[in-house]
Amino acid sequence: MSGNFYCTQCGAANTEGAQFCTNCGAATQAAGPVMTAPVAVPAPMAANPYQPVQATPFAGIAPRGGVRYGGFWIRFVAAIIDAVIVQAVVMPISFVIGGITGAAGALGGGSNVGLSILGGLFGAVVGIAGTWLYEALMTSSVRQATLGKMIFGMRVTDLNGNRISFGRATGRYFAKWISAFTLLIGYIVAGFTERKQALHDMIAGTLVRIG
Repeated sequence: MSGNFYCTQCGAANTEGAQFCTNCGAATQAAGPVMTAPVAVPAPMAANPYQPVQATPFAGIAPRGGVRYGGFWIRFVAAIIDAVIVQAVVMPISFVIGGITGAAGALGGGSNVGLSILGGLFGAVVGIAGTWLYEALMTSSVRQATLGKMIFGMRVTDLNGNRISFGRATGRYFAKWISAFTLLIGYIVAGFTERKQALHDMIAGTLVRIG
């Protein structure tokens, strides 16, 4: 029968549009959609204001993401360049001081051996002082690097990436003596530490960054 349908409960024929079976009274398929109670959605949990802080091996240090550090070999080449620059300035001064010392001793009747020792001491002092001032002044300046490091785009910073003071630069320079006295192992470790720190960098709390 066109326009009729059958009850799914008793099989009786019903007219199209009927919501209840005329035979058994059961709800028919033609009835409107059954409304169901909305499912209760649990309220979002409030964030715990006391989340534990993840401990890191370098707490308080600037993030390492995207930061590049100067390794052993690039710093080695930069050190050679710096040594050449310093010696080009210091050696003539040492010769002049040595010559003046020798001339003064000769005029005063001093021995040649004593004059040679004295001249050597003066030369050593000038060499150390010149190297120290060159490195400490340059690394604590706005450039934050010696000329050798500047060539390779390196700069010396503290652990947070900030410019270091003249005092810290001085401490870093003399800490290099410890790196040297350890059969240069203090320098070599720069090739193996996470942030390419040599022994004197660890002592002074510094980093050599690229860029």
